[in-house]
Amino acid sequence: MNAIRGFGFRLAGSGAALPRTAVPSSEIDARIGQAPGWTEAHFGIANRYWARDGETSSSLGAAAGSAALAAANWEPGDLDVILSACGVMEQPIPGNAPLIQRRLGIGSSGITAFDINATCLSFLVALDTLLTGMAVGKWRRGLIVSVDIASAALDFGSPEASVIFGDGAAAVAIEADGLSRLLACRLATFGDGAELCRLESGGTRMRPTEDLDVFLEAAKFRMDGSALFAATAKRFPRFLRDLLAESDVAADELGTIVPHQASAAAIEHLKRAVPGGHAKTIDIFRDHGNQIAAGMPHALHVAHGREQLAPGSHSLLIGTSAGVSLGGAVIRW
Repeated sequence: MNAIRGFGFRLAGSGAALPRTAVPSSEIDARIGQAPGWTEAHFGIANRYWARDGETSSSLGAAAGSAALAAANWEPGDLDVILSACGVMEQPIPGNAPLIQRRLGIGSSGITAFDINATCLSFLVALDTLLTGMAVGKWRRGLIVSVDIASAALDFGSPEASVIFGDGAAAVAIEADGLSRLLACRLATFGDGAELCRLESGGTRMRPTEDLDVFLEAAKFRMDGSALFAATAKRFPRFLRDLLAESDVAADELGTIVPHQASAAAIEHLKRAVPGGHAKTIDIFRDHGNQIAAGMPHALHVAHGREQLAPGSHSLLIGTSAGVSLGGAVIRW
């Protein structure tokens, strides 16, 4: 991190894309056999969007990427690199990045395109990777695309692991040279909590040829929400303290807080942890839910559109992910 602290960059553009279908919580209430208003009252979410009718990770990702490129006034061919930062890929091989590259119309360009996966914190790790590459001269213009379709693997027998999730995509176009600085970036992983949040099928361990019923059951997302919250909450104060110390930015100097949209409870916990947190936090959970890796860049896109990233101001990007990991960054714009 120290090697790129003095490196300047510019957020040239951002974009987001949502599936066509909005799913209100009243529809979820009926699906899970609860009275109208139950989901919103218990989980703080009123609406989310779900992909249907051929909408894929790469199609939504390319739409968000195109919006970011248009905002930057760039053509796809102007890019040096495309980073796909997603929790769950469209397919195991190839990853999302080549599929998004092809949908952007530059599939024969040879432009570097690869995937980074740190589940819900994928965008944060991709941003650190991109800026590190720029700092050493590998790239000058890059596009980070985060997209997740959580609705593909939800088990409505477990409300806490299903009703809060939404689908969507967000992207940022980053250019080397500018006034912005990444002052600190940290990722702390505690693998002892790996069982708390998992999707077991689709890799090499679970084989459909051995037991198809077990394979299909393991294709549903599993989460122990209360244990996951406890595992991250107890480590969060020290993690945030160390992150801010590394950045030399005090908590009360933060202008905006851009979190992973994990849950209403997690966002509320964050708001209370930072002075003035309720006014500073970009909270889009009620209308979009947990979009896995896309939630943080979607919130950043919202902040950018509201002109809340003023030159010289500081933003905290912060969140948790399966693993279990805590991640954060401090940016001076």
